This record gives sequence, C-alpha cells and structure tokens, in this order.
Amino acid sequence: MIKLLKLNVESWILMYLKSLKNNILMDKAEKSNLLGMLPEWDLNDLYSSPDSKKISDDIRWLELECKSFSFDYERKLSSLSSNNMLNCIRRYEKIEMVSGRIMSYAGLRYYQKTTDESRTKFLTDNQDRITNITGNLIFFSLEINKLAERKLNALFKSNANLRRYKPIFDRLRSMRSHQLNKTLELYIHDLSTVGSSSWNRLFDETITSLEFKVSDKVMGLEAALNLLTDPNRKKRELISKELARVFKKNIKIFSRIHNTLAKEKSINDKWRKMPSPQHSRHLSNHVEPEVVTALRDAVVNAYPKISHRYYEIKRKWLGLDRMQIWDRNAPIPQKDPTLISWQDATNTVLDAYSEFSPELSRIAKDFFDKGWIDAAVKQGKAPGAFAHPTVTNVHPYIMLNYLGKPRDIMTLAHELGHGIHQVLAATQGELLSSTPLTLAETASVFGEMLTIKKILRSAKTKEQRQVLLAGKIEDQINTVVRQIAFYDFECKLHEARSNGELSSDQINKLWMSVQGPSLGPAFEFMDGYETFWAYIPHFVHSPFYVYAYAFGDGLVNALYSTYEAGDKNFKEKYIHMLQAGGSKHHTELLKPFGLDATDPKFWGLGLELISKMIDELEALNIE
Repeated sequence: MIKLLKLNVESWILMYLKSLKNNILMDKAEKSNLLGMLPEWDLNDLYSSPDSKKISDDIRWLELECKSFSFDYERKLSSLSSNNMLNCIRRYEKIEMVSGRIMSYAGLRYYQKTTDESRTKFLTDNQDRITNITGNLIFFSLEINKLAERKLNALFKSNANLRRYKPIFDRLRSMRSHQLNKTLELYIHDLSTVGSSSWNRLFDETITSLEFKVSDKVMGLEAALNLLTDPNRKKRELISKELARVFKKNIKIFSRIHNTLAKEKSINDKWRKMPSPQHSRHLSNHVEPEVVTALRDAVVNAYPKISHRYYEIKRKWLGLDRMQIWDRNAPIPQKDPTLISWQDATNTVLDAYSEFSPELSRIAKDFFDKGWIDAAVKQGKAPGAFAHPTVTNVHPYIMLNYLGKPRDIMTLAHELGHGIHQVLAATQGELLSSTPLTLAETASVFGEMLTIKKILRSAKTKEQRQVLLAGKIEDQINTVVRQIAFYDFECKLHEARSNGELSSDQINKLWMSVQGPSLGPAFEFMDGYETFWAYIPHFVHSPFYVYAYAFGDGLVNALYSTYEAGDKNFKEKYIHMLQAGGSKHHTELLKPFGLDATDPKFWGLGLELISKMIDELEALNIE
C-alpha cells in the first residue's frame, strides 16, 4: 500500500511527453517577453534540500517505526481490540505520510530535470531504501485479509473512529483471492525496484534523449509534438515524418520495453489468479469490470456521431479531400492566433472558478501565490502536465509546460481542478484522501468545463466561437475517443503477448487496428504512423490507466448537465463530493445527484453532451 510516488499524469496527448531541448518556436527571450514570468516550484515545504538533516532523520524514523510496527502487530491483528486496531491503523498512516513525503520530494526534483544524474540517483536510492524498510509491512495486508468478517464487523460496530477507515479494509480485502504468501509478497516487493520501475526509467530516459531535426533545428519530443499544432501544414508534415523516422530508428528498444513489461504483468497476474490483464486496474480503480465494458461499448458505438462527424467537419473546414494524420491536431483557421500571457491565463482560470465558487477560487489562488506551480519549459523537464498531491500534511504541486496556446489555458484549469480536489480531500487523512483513477479526473475536467464556458460567453465573434467550440470538442475527443482506442490497443497488446514475444511489426499492426475505426473515414495514414504507439507513457507506467480519462469525462459531463439543469444545491453537493476523497465508492458519490454509473444509459448522457457541441458547431455554418 505504500504509495512511493502517486503522480496523476494527465490526458493532454499533445503535451504530455518530456522536455524541450534546444529550439521551440522562438528564442527564449522573445517567448519570455510574450508569456511573462513563469513560476517555478518552491519545494521547501517538503524539504529544504536533498542534503537536509530532516530527510535522514525521517529515514531513520521509518527504519525504527517499521520494525517496531512489525514487532507490535505481526501475527497479532486477529486479537486486537477496536482501540488497539485504531492505533495500529493510525501508525500505519503515519508511516505512509513520512515515506510519501520523502518520495514526493525526490520525484518532484527528478521531474524538474530528468537528465540530471544526481537527481536520478537521489530518487532511485531513496526508493531502494524505502522499499527495503517497508518490507517489514508485508504482513499487514495479508493478516487483514485473514480476519473473519464477523470479527471486523464487531470492531467497526464498537468504535466509530475505526469505522471511518472501513473503506481501507474493503479495498485491501478485495485482493483476498489474489494475494500470495508472505515470502512471495516480500520477494515481489523487494524485486520491484529492478523490475517494472527500472523499465519505466529506461523508457523515460530514452524518450528524453530523442532528438528531432526540422529545418536545421534540433529539438526534443515535446517541441516536436508541439509542431503538430503549427498553422503551417508543411511543417506539420515534416515533423510527422521526422517523428516516424526517429521512432522507427528506436522501435526495437520500445518493443523490448513493452514486451518485457507485458510479460512481467502476465506472470504477476497468473500467480495472483487475475481473470484478465485489466482486472488489477479495475480493482485499484474500485470499479466493476462490467461498468468499464459498458463505458467502452458506449464510446465505440458513438464513434460515428462524434469523432467521425467532427473530423469530417474539420476536413471541409481545412479544404482537404482527405486529412492526413498531421492534420488531426492542426489549429482551426483563424485571423489572429496570438499567444496568451501567463497572467491572462491565470486571471481567466481564477475568474472561471470564482464565478462557480469563491471557495474553490481561494484554494486555487494559493497555487499561484505560494510557489506550488512549475510552468516554464526547461531542458530535461518531464511530461507536460500533472498535479501531484504529495502528502496530506503538506499540499499538492502542479507541473506544466506552458507555451501560451489556448489549449494551455485548459491544461491549467485541468491541473488546478486536480489540485483543488487534492486540497479538499486532504481532510480525510493519508489513507482515505487518494481517489481511484476513475474519480481522480472529476474536478479537473469540471474545471475545464467551467473555463471553456466562461470563455465561450465572452466570445465576441462567430469565428471566435467556432474556434473555441472546435478546440473543446477536440479535447473531448482526445479524452474520450482516443483514450478508449488506446484502451482497446492495450487489451489487444496484452492478449497477443500472452501467446509469445511480439515483433515491432506485430505491435504496429495492433496500433493501426484501432486508428481507422476510432478516427473515421476522413483520414488516411502515412507510412510510419504505425510506430506512434512508442512514445505514449501510459502504456509503460500505468497499464490500462487510459480508460479512466473517458470515465472521468463522461462522469463530469453528466454532472455538468445536472448543474446546468438548475440543481439548487449542486455546488454544496459537488464540494462535499470532492472532500470525500477516496472514502466513498462512485455509486455513493453520484447518488445525491441522481446519477448511477452502473446504468449503461449513464454514459450516453456524457456522449450526448459532446454530440450537442458538434451540433452547435455545425449550426455556425463553418466554411
């Protein structure tokens, strides 16, 4: 259960990979003048420096406390009184908080500059130390899962303070049929630092080191992906082909990483008797497999009325007979595509939150005023955007790679939503604050919706409204359609890997098998696009993570429809839902709004909202 690093890497496919290196779109001085001063993290609230005595003190405390915890409770949980069990849980929670603080600091420093070997060493060494120390806790979940149901119920009934932690016991016990004996669990725990985490670092370091050359300019991956949104179609074509060239050159190492991680997962799944490769993700998300299937089927069935229809509109808008893959994220033609300063972006997002709830806006403002955001594009900096909650007695941090584009405002609104959610949920304490991935997107996507609605209301011309609507629709297609297509690709990849080693050509074919159906007949695909699976980090870091984006977007669209329908107590119920953190199941959280994600019709509500936005775009008579 120790959460060594709980990063919520976000769904912004155009922005989420690695650092800019040399050239972006303009030199640094020119860009700085246009965007203004961009904030950087102040990590002193975690630790003052990597050499801080406080870190070494905390490591020593963890060593002593984990040994003491094991001595006090191993083989004794079944005999504890309710008060002693409560004390046990609170001690466990303190261990999580101290270890989480160390790893949050190490991780955030690393993501500021992944090319710095000293930061990599600091992260790896501390992960190794804490993995070794927390090996003493392996017994805990095993013994919790051996407790008789009657015994647990009696403990909860007699102690209200302990009953508050019941969701933790429920989650642990959902793994009862999948746990191994203590020796094997300890072996897997110890091996983790040289297993998947090492392959994850290899992927990160490989991605960070890639260089792309266009018009004699050498750049990293994020700058290269950024050119896919350039107004100049020739530039987009050139960078697409350059991306394909570099991915193909490195495809063997990416194939090796995916083959190894998929095989490692299948071995773990076999030993744990998981019924499918996806099942462990469903368990960690606290969501039923049939709910995910209903979501997946609803989105796939909606491809024609959402992505196919939108891209046909865009094809005509761009004046093309067929769209190439480099046109998918092309900017919508407009007369005045200007960069947006950091201050203007800040004001826009804070105003949007304030109009909905002054309380949420006050929380958001702390991120700007207290050094909780790192926004500048810097050499070696890691994936485009995320919000990291750290631990509940500190505060979250937000990372961006701000380039001044309209979509960057949505990213800021999105990450602030995560940050606000994490601040509100912190009142639940370390064990109950963290939401499953399926609910983690609730406040972030809702924040985007508040922001885009505010901007749409202020649009002065038909052209501005068209561009804003199209941008929001494209973001939702990236969040819903693309992520479900990615989920289908992963399902096919893991199924195929169970039959043997996969060549890069085989993986390429699996990737292409989901592209045409999801994007539609407006597209044709260039040679080389079949390798574009290689750079997507979710497949490496968090298998089957991606459907959570579609889940979150659909959930928020349904919530927003309820808000727009005039639910008088919506704001209070919404804030209460965020404050609940991970203490309630999605069915409990949605019940006050009259919504139920287990109902297949639920997903139709969210998809219909996207379809209506496309209706509105069509009604603007795009030419």
